[in-house]
Amino acid sequence: MAVSSSAEHPIIRGEALDFYLAQGYYRMQQDLFTCQFVPFGGRLYTAHWLRIALPQVQWGPEQRRLLRRNARFATTIRPFRLTDEYEDLYTRYRAAITFDAAPTIEAVLLGGAAHSVFNTQVIELRDEGRLIAAGVLDFGERTLAGILNFYDPAYHRHSLGKYLLLLKTDYARRLHLDYYYPGYLVYDYPKFDYKLFACAAATEAFDSISGRWRPFSWDAVRANSTELFADWLPEDLKGLNA
Repeated sequence: MAVSSSAEHPIIRGEALDFYLAQGYYRMQQDLFTCQFVPFGGRLYTAHWLRIALPQVQWGPEQRRLLRRNARFATTIRPFRLTDEYEDLYTRYRAAITFDAAPTIEAVLLGGAAHSVFNTQVIELRDEGRLIAAGVLDFGERTLAGILNFYDPAYHRHSLGKYLLLLKTDYARRLHLDYYYPGYLVYDYPKFDYKLFACAAATEAFDSISGRWRPFSWDAVRANSTELFADWLPEDLKGLNA
């Protein structure tokens, strides 16, 4: 597999990605999209985009404990290049998870495209040379966006998904960037709540009705969810949020 992200091909400029992330958009394959509703199990839920204000991040006891526990794993950050080793690890990861996921990394990031228009890097974790986890992230000018994490299910006790979230946040912080974007969480659907793990106090949620970012709180997300269902949901879909 020779697909890569490099300076040989046109890419989205960093300041352009910063702008669209700030408007509540996010990467899907080789496009940018946004949404306010997502379906799970025949029911509609509201999606709430998150970002972490990096100057405000402070690790708590849980974060420091996880960083210490996994410090023995070798960490490397490099330009992303799709390889069989990544796809093999993703296949094992996908077989162990309990939610829907695209069949391959290629389907997640490229969707058949010959090259990537995003400036993409990957954080690798290795245990004595063996690849055990990888986290894909896109670079803006003043931001990073976390796109995909996957890991060896044999290491599930190491909470590698949360660990990669910490590593990505810390990497962005060490680069003195402004924001790290981990994607969205879904109100009343806890599988996405891990995105708050890095530092809930430094996290902001996008209010798609006002177009503004606000300090994260469950009360604010609940109110925004209620307003979205009341004012934005098409009439023919309103039975799906029961």
